[in-house]
Amino acid sequence: MAQLSNTITFTDEQAMLLDIATNFFREKSSITTVRRQIASESGFDRELWGEIAELGWLGIAVPERFGGSGLSLADVTVIVEPMGRHLAGTPLISTQLFIQALLAGGSEQQQREMLPKICSGAIGTVALFESDGDWNLEHIGSQAVIAADAARLSGTKTLICDAAVADFVLVSVALDGAPALAIVKAADLPRERRTRETVIDETRRTWRLEFDGVSVPVSSLMTGDKARDALKAIRDAALLLAAAEAAGGIAGALETTVEYLNTRSAFGRKIGSYQSLKHTCAEILVGLERTRSHVYHAASLLAAGEDAEVALRMAKVEAGDSFVFAGDRAVQFHGGFGFTYDCDAQLFLRRALWLQYAFGDATHHRRRLAELLLPAG
Repeated sequence: MAQLSNTITFTDEQAMLLDIATNFFREKSSITTVRRQIASESGFDRELWGEIAELGWLGIAVPERFGGSGLSLADVTVIVEPMGRHLAGTPLISTQLFIQALLAGGSEQQQREMLPKICSGAIGTVALFESDGDWNLEHIGSQAVIAADAARLSGTKTLICDAAVADFVLVSVALDGAPALAIVKAADLPRERRTRETVIDETRRTWRLEFDGVSVPVSSLMTGDKARDALKAIRDAALLLAAAEAAGGIAGALETTVEYLNTRSAFGRKIGSYQSLKHTCAEILVGLERTRSHVYHAASLLAAGEDAEVALRMAKVEAGDSFVFAGDRAVQFHGGFGFTYDCDAQLFLRRALWLQYAFGDATHHRRRLAELLLPAG
């Protein structure tokens, strides 16, 4: 049975980063800006991305020898939380997943070639999921076949965030029956192989990519134990950052709800004065605090190099459930207006429904937690 550590650490540097990121996204990602980006093709602002790169946030978890800050994924978490609170659409999470895969499974040459570019503003993403919707990252249908010094890819991936703007796409493939990863440069992926998908969170841009006939040098592959290490690193980072983004989203949904409750009047009273609405807002706040505790517990374990699988899955379950509850109540409490597109509450509910299923829903993770925590039989 898995043993659970109770460690939660939060450093002065993380507190400073959280303050800076909170102010940054409050200023740069107003709800008006978010709605404007929804209407754009790319879904994000290149100028804003440049500012994020200049702040050094892309390289926070990258070793100093590659141009990064040499910190950990726990330090990225404190940037993602306020990003989620203000619904900022950026390729930050996609790029961090790419970075974590490179650090865990990339060769020295791959790291030396790509990590400095990422720190300077290049965008990376990961292509892992296929039409069967399997959340086990080692269950792979796409294939790679090596001929001479090249690997020829085949298969289709779906729900790939930021694929149209990424400089590098990390694709999971089966090579001789074992998991492998291939780094595909944007220039090697024809535009006609990209199909934009329609997803519930309109602040996202996801794509379907077809890799039939695409070739990459053998030097662009991660194979064997390195590939499995990279897939595990992607999973861990994805669960942590999705939960952190959800924590921020809960805070944003609560803020939007409370602001409306203190503005709207009915029967001569502000509706926020009604006890049933107060109690529900208190439930949302408790869900936020539970989620943040789970997130920073998991982040602390990762930063300490401990096994964080249980903590990460718990964080994902709590974050998903609490954010959907907060988003749903935000829509309901706005009354009839809440069901219109002009109401900002629906943007939080859309984000919540996306994150609830990203890298596995609550049922998926609870099943795995039962295996890890309960005695056999």
